[in-house]
Amino acid sequence: MAEITAMDVKKLREKTGAGMMECKNALTTSEGDFAAAEKLLKERGLAAVEKRSGRAANEGKIFIKIKEDGSRAVLAEIASETDFVARNPEFTALGAAVTGRALEKGYAAPAEELSAMVTDLAAKIRENMSLKRLTAVDAGANEYLTQYIHGDGAIGVVVKLSADKPEVLKDEEVRAFAFSLALHIAAFNPMALSRESVDPAWLKEQEGIFRKQMEQDESVQGKPANVVDNILKGKVNKFLKEICLLDQGYVKDEKLSVARALEEAGKKAGAALGVTGYVYYKVGADA
Repeated sequence: MAEITAMDVKKLREKTGAGMMECKNALTTSEGDFAAAEKLLKERGLAAVEKRSGRAANEGKIFIKIKEDGSRAVLAEIASETDFVARNPEFTALGAAVTGRALEKGYAAPAEELSAMVTDLAAKIRENMSLKRLTAVDAGANEYLTQYIHGDGAIGVVVKLSADKPEVLKDEEVRAFAFSLALHIAAFNPMALSRESVDPAWLKEQEGIFRKQMEQDESVQGKPANVVDNILKGKVNKFLKEICLLDQGYVKDEKLSVARALEEAGKKAGAALGVTGYVYYKVGADA
């Protein structure tokens, strides 16, 4: 058996992040075979990850990467047990690697290869981690993708802006406006893009809730049915303004709706602008 030196142990420790004694034992067990020792430590580490899998992983970080040609964006949430680990440079590097690999391989959802990358780091740093979710957003020739990450990765947004004249999407002011829309979505988290995109059955359910609330409101009781219906319509309209992106007050000028801000930005650019999609991720939210 080859002699196991302190340099061998140090090298294995730097490569795997395992403890000194664990590295020495792995090298001894593998009779000095560095690759075999590394594999052994990984296997032991993975076993440890399984034991830790029951611990809650409610912290983490949102990562976003957009292809150089702007044709696709990938958002990923990698969960961890502690925010300390989420701020670890290795964790940040992992997020960049996962989103980069997803773009490279065309993944539009969590895949075994990506989850294995997360598990490898979890084994090294000994904390329960997981690839909680991953989404891909594709852009056509007349669309532009931009991103916004809030804080230290607590919230991530990708917005898809469209134009009837694709050349305006290269304009810096138009791109700055798209970024402002992403910032707006991060701040207000709209439930829907527009009124038309709200599920009618769900909206009907909300109307029923409002009607029940009104039945218990003394100021409404005794009013004619048509008046009650108009009050209900007003409540529903106010609700839709709060949850629909295009109806919300624009973050940079609340006197303008987002739809109106889009119209004004489009007039200035000489094209009709629109939002054709967006994705909002928040750490710890339901996938």
